[in-house]
Amino acid sequence: MIIDAHVHCGIQDKFPPQSYDDYFSVIRGSGIQEAVMFPPVMEIYDRYDPNFTDSAQWKNRRKSANEYLLHIGTTDLPVIPYFFIWNDFAVDQLTSQHKGIKWHRHSDEPVYHYDSPRCRRAVDEIRSRNMPVVLEEEFDNTVRFIEQIAKDVTVIIPHMGMLNGGYGAIKRHGLWERSNVYADTALASVSEITDYIDEYGIDRIIFGSDFPFGDPQRELLKIMHLQISQEQKEIICGLNIQRLLEESNV
Repeated sequence: MIIDAHVHCGIQDKFPPQSYDDYFSVIRGSGIQEAVMFPPVMEIYDRYDPNFTDSAQWKNRRKSANEYLLHIGTTDLPVIPYFFIWNDFAVDQLTSQHKGIKWHRHSDEPVYHYDSPRCRRAVDEIRSRNMPVVLEEEFDNTVRFIEQIAKDVTVIIPHMGMLNGGYGAIKRHGLWERSNVYADTALASVSEITDYIDEYGIDRIIFGSDFPFGDPQRELLKIMHLQISQEQKEIICGLNIQRLLEESNV
């Protein structure tokens, strides 16, 4: 089983094209059999406005974006939906279908209100459901989230940390050593993936493509060309995320 564990998918933000059909068309013949999906950033907040103020319109846009993923899977390509959370911390919208959380911002984007009581309550709810969080944040906020805000919550750092301060910075801080911290391979370099495997093994590294920004077939080939066994490739490309999600939100 090959599972792409990092896919953006939606129909409100049309550039670049990232609907279910768009994704399905590019993975045809790749061997990818299932996909973890979360909404595009621009369906959640205005990433180009650092002074972004939430509104009823944006709340409705977010709600529609998260709900879209609940209804699009087919037998040809089942979808594993993750809930993209923002500053309304609307964990009341979580359903039994949601298997993970997307928590995302870049350094020049609007900030999460980490000191809000609603944030603490949301993290408590995520923890109680044992849901993994795909955390893409600045380095300092990544450290704070893992060490203070969401201790013991399972965190998947995407891109081997490329947008969380860098693979090396996370390594030097010791975050990769933590048993609750995973890495995904989307857009990461072969050298960093290889170093991670050499240092930490294969049990907490997960294949992802970052569609539409990454090419799923090319990202998969990157794993398939690693100098590791076929069994290890299967663990990275499917078994690790399967095992993680078996215990999520059950």
